[in-house]
Amino acid sequence: HLETIGIRMCGRYASPDDASIEREFNLVRTEWQFPPSYNVAPTQNVPVVRVNQNGERTGARLHWGLIPFWAKGVQPKYSTINATVEKLKDGATWRGPWKRGQRCILPATGFYEWQLLPDGKTKQPYYITLNDQDIFGFAGLWDSSVGPDAVVESCTIVTMPANKLMTEIHNVKHRMPAILAQEDRDAWLTGNPDEAFKVIKQYPDTHMVATPVSKRVNTPKSNDAELITPVRSA
Repeated sequence: HLETIGIRMCGRYASPDDASIEREFNLVRTEWQFPPSYNVAPTQNVPVVRVNQNGERTGARLHWGLIPFWAKGVQPKYSTINATVEKLKDGATWRGPWKRGQRCILPATGFYEWQLLPDGKTKQPYYITLNDQDIFGFAGLWDSSVGPDAVVESCTIVTMPANKLMTEIHNVKHRMPAILAQEDRDAWLTGNPDEAFKVIKQYPDTHMVATPVSKRVNTPKSNDAELITPVRSA
């Protein structure tokens, strides 16, 4: 993982507990139970919100790193934790779930990004939160793939060109996750493809707060509230 820190976007985030997600996203009682995570990492099972065939919002935990339906349950050799908005409609991995309307929301309380410092080697992690949504949602896609032993359901986070603040922090690739405004959640989950595509837009940097945090977050095994405690930047 360490070689890719700061290159992947978005590769680490913090997620709320089950009850907080149910309240924030108005879910019907869902059969799941889990604590908050302060260091969600790729390949973990992560909470998502999606709609069922009756149009009701439901919660599920899916593998983070999309496994396309044609992949027979096997994770592709390339990274699928992020779907670039530029390839959402025609990329081989994304066009299937996009056409089938398999959109979801990944609830978060914040996410991490790494800034390359002037020495060209050191990367300072930042924790990014929103000042207008305590719990927010990344725009995501999900897919289902039949493997030899089981059906694997998986998901990915949509990414896009960075706003001014995120360009300064994610200063290698200049990307950011697609964060949904509260009023756009329904359009993303239940709108037609054109309506859904329109709500993918840069979140205003005036509503984003970036705080330097400990490099302990670099290790996926670290997972406690101290990870999001501010530190002096390097």
